[in-house]
Amino acid sequence: MDGRDLLRAVKDLGSVRGRRAWGAAWRHRRADAGALPARGAERARVPGPLAGADPRPGGGVLHFARSELTVQVAVGGAVFWGWDGAAPLPSYGLAGEGPEPDGRAVLEPDTDGGWRVVSERVTVAISRNGAVEVRTPGGAVLRRELPPRWWEPVSGDGPARWVQRSEVAPDARFFGLGGRAAGPRLRDGSYRLWNTDPKGGFGPGDDPLYLTMPVQLVVADAGTHLVFHDNTWDGRVTLREGEEGAGSGQDRPGGCELRMDGGPLRTWVLVGTPARVLQGWAGLTGGAAVPPAWALGHQHARWGFGSAAEVRRVVAGYREHGLPLSALHLDIDHYDGHRVFTVDEERFPRLPELAAELRREGVRLVSIVDPAVPAEPGNAVYESGRAAGAFVRDASGREVRGVVWPGDCVYPDFTHPPVRAWWGDQYGERLAQGFAGVWHDMNEPVSFAPFGDATLPRSAQHALDGSPGDHRAGHNVYGLAMARAGYEGLVRLRPAERPFLFSRSGWAGLQRYGGTWSGDVESSWPGLRASLALVLGLGLCGIPYSGPDVGGFGGSPSPELYLRWFQLGAYLPLFRTHAAIWAGRREPWEFGPEVLEHARAVLAERERLHPYFVTLSHLARRTGAPYVRPVWWRTPADRALRDCEDAFLLGDALLVAPVLECGADRRAVRLPRGRWYDVVTGAAHEGPGQVLVEAPAGRIPVLARAGAVLPVRAPDGALELEVWAPARGRTGSGLLVRDPGDGWQVPPVERYVTRWRDGRVEVEREDGLPVAERVRVRGV
Repeated sequence: MDGRDLLRAVKDLGSVRGRRAWGAAWRHRRADAGALPARGAERARVPGPLAGADPRPGGGVLHFARSELTVQVAVGGAVFWGWDGAAPLPSYGLAGEGPEPDGRAVLEPDTDGGWRVVSERVTVAISRNGAVEVRTPGGAVLRRELPPRWWEPVSGDGPARWVQRSEVAPDARFFGLGGRAAGPRLRDGSYRLWNTDPKGGFGPGDDPLYLTMPVQLVVADAGTHLVFHDNTWDGRVTLREGEEGAGSGQDRPGGCELRMDGGPLRTWVLVGTPARVLQGWAGLTGGAAVPPAWALGHQHARWGFGSAAEVRRVVAGYREHGLPLSALHLDIDHYDGHRVFTVDEERFPRLPELAAELRREGVRLVSIVDPAVPAEPGNAVYESGRAAGAFVRDASGREVRGVVWPGDCVYPDFTHPPVRAWWGDQYGERLAQGFAGVWHDMNEPVSFAPFGDATLPRSAQHALDGSPGDHRAGHNVYGLAMARAGYEGLVRLRPAERPFLFSRSGWAGLQRYGGTWSGDVESSWPGLRASLALVLGLGLCGIPYSGPDVGGFGGSPSPELYLRWFQLGAYLPLFRTHAAIWAGRREPWEFGPEVLEHARAVLAERERLHPYFVTLSHLARRTGAPYVRPVWWRTPADRALRDCEDAFLLGDALLVAPVLECGADRRAVRLPRGRWYDVVTGAAHEGPGQVLVEAPAGRIPVLARAGAVLPVRAPDGALELEVWAPARGRTGSGLLVRDPGDGWQVPPVERYVTRWRDGRVEVEREDGLPVAERVRVRGV
């Protein structure tokens, strides 16, 4: 406990909630001491020498002296291997039953006495002592996993800890591991795999955060690969970037060490271009939920609206200032005593009427939903859940209690299917109140604590979907399982509409049910930079819909910081302002007339790009490609681009270079190859290379790729195709997915091609049908 935590803990003793938190923390510690005895003597184990192999479809089983290894290449090229009998299923990360084995991939002897599985896209080589190499078809080694090591209790009680060390190319760069404030490129250091509320505003130096996952995307000259260690336990990843020509002229490979406190040792690897890898990852873990089109507009939230009158005042302010608003979010202060699935009728009387009134103005209401249920006799949700046996229990069979906003609380076990069904039914109350969507908070899960882990005791029992275990295995997937419960409940209750749901915590596969957001990022320039890092990193882990609290959560941003954050947020999938109850306001007009005018232009541009965001949302589901992509997305072999962390691609058409430093009115922009047009001035720049671009207070640099076809909304509201002229002698292209409404219709993807013909830029549909929309050519 550092000095700040100690001061906070002592201060908490002066409040009722603080004293309850002290009591809960002591109860949790005693529960763990009784149910999880200290580890005794341990024995170390390694696989030992290879003794034989049994071919199976897509691979086989290799027998070592003290372990066995199952290796399988799936249809599509995904590679699985598992030690000690670990199989692909059951898994919280995988969608459905997982991929089928590739019947063309064959296990065969290798030249050094080991074995290998050769397939069209990848070769997996297993050495005589248990090292596993992943190679490209051309033979380049992308990843080498050294033989693992286990530490097992001599008594036979308790899980086995294990460590897996890996090597990658000297030029490789690491990305991913979920939401990391220090990213998107992950430098040398240690990263914990334990979903954690960082207790207040966080910045780039804080780790871990709310949503961790053992997913790495590794980019090197030889190729890109994604590795997923499918294990939900607490662990730690230590990364070390390599060095070319180190020491006596020899290359030093990059390294990764993964240590896990228990659980299976099983791994998935996908190789190829970044686009192919993310498409394969989406196929493995499930396509991303497509948000309703209104959720791609600007949304406004605050903890502390306080009343229906204040909600009306804020919405009226947007209307009076001519600012578009798609949704307004209500935080825990609209509940009755912070109790989930209730409404404070005094401060928010006739909430359904308010929701209907706002919807007529084009504004949806979105509700916060916390997992903790107040353990109060007479509370309807508590009584219903207790009757259903829904709440997490300890090793003695008693309800586990923690302390959250309502006081003493219990926690649904979302890893039990009947509990998910029961919880999903509770969302009927939210729909009856007029809410159009939900955001899940505090679902790491959190129990306030002055010391130790601010979560449930590790000995707390979970059903884990038929494989019972304790909170050591259930903690990291608690938010994921809650998202599934909410999503499936909303589908049952309102089957004609796609749910809108995003969650603070989660794990691999969260995209199946919705998106996420930054959580309580600090109101500072480093917090602004961390916001971009989070969105980029999460997208490379398969979660394409995310965004930060614009302005930061807990402070009062300066007008300049707020505006630069607002400008960044306008180009991110989830564009939401939000603030704590004690923080400064976030309405654009609160920052003066100059900021208001610039914010109006930002919102107008977001509205203009709405058809493009709709297109990107559907493409993310079909291809796995995130809306927001690193600038090296198309050319990962460009090392200068791999190190660029202050700009991003929005789809394939736009390059966005936000201003992340105080006082800056121009900035350097690293360009991928090709021609790029400044969307405001029309100036053309040739890449690859770096250019210096003006960035006055009113805008951030945005550049369009030559040849791009960009679906936009014209001033009269009609759909328009904005075409950026290709370079002479070259062609361009673009995609359009039309808004199908809020239902489940799957719209077609329309492909357009641009080319020069007779001195003009022409646009054609690839399927030969006529172009029905107006076309505006720019960059000529």
